[in-house]
Amino acid sequence: MKKIFGLLVVGLAMFAVSCGPNAEEIEAQRIADSIKVADSIAKIEFVADSIATADSIAMADSIAPATEVKK
Repeated sequence: MKKIFGLLVVGLAMFAVSCGPNAEEIEAQRIADSIKVADSIAKIEFVADSIATADSIAMADSIAPATEVKK
């Protein structure tokens, strides 16, 4: 009975270890996560640049009428 229990424990331990991701899967997931982070940063920078451009245009449009010379 002790031998069967010991074999069962060893078998379950081997099964538990074999179910985890291997090194290639871990590296692929790390790369995918890095790409997601880089894409998120790029989107945030794009939005910030768009807002800055819109603010510049709005500022220029509000200043233009005040600087026009009346004819």
